[in-house]
Amino acid sequence: MIITSDFEVAQPVDKVWKFFDNIPQVASCLPGAELTKDLGDDKYEGLVAIRMGPVRLQFTGTADITERDEAAKSITVHAAGADVKGRGQAAMVVGATLSPKGRGTLVAVSQDLQLSGAAAQYGRGMISDVSAILMRDFAAAMQDRIERLDRGESAEQLAAAGTGSAQGFTIAVRAVRMALMRVFRRFFLPYQPTAA
Repeated sequence: MIITSDFEVAQPVDKVWKFFDNIPQVASCLPGAELTKDLGDDKYEGLVAIRMGPVRLQFTGTADITERDEAAKSITVHAAGADVKGRGQAAMVVGATLSPKGRGTLVAVSQDLQLSGAAAQYGRGMISDVSAILMRDFAAAMQDRIERLDRGESAEQLAAAGTGSAQGFTIAVRAVRMALMRVFRRFFLPYQPTAA
């Protein structure tokens, strides 16, 4: 399943790219993600925990930065993991490309996601909505961290703040709201009464 999205960061491209150079810092911006071991050569072990409705999934696995293009300001990460309770597997190739947008940066993200087991029972729409919510939260956390680094806060202070976990009820409610808005727009917005 291919999911594309983009978000803006109110910081110059070079500053955002420098932030992307610190993979543990980037990972800390994604709710529910944690790097547990640096394996060297841009490879990491970690875990991702997410709760969607009644299902709580916790994947452990590896993330490998397979491409980093300084000139194009793009990065590609291959990640794969299995649920700790054996309820499924996930594999993903994520690409991010940074480009200037006004005084800030546009981050274009492409995810090629493969799911099996419990996570695969959710439809494409729900998975896309959850992904969109996580990207929004990621963007807000990244903006906040870059600003806090600019103010001179230490790595310990940033780590203590954390991002929290990706909580199911909140994500599920937000995803349902997004789905309802899509339905509303599809059925009600095209109707435009004509003036008599």
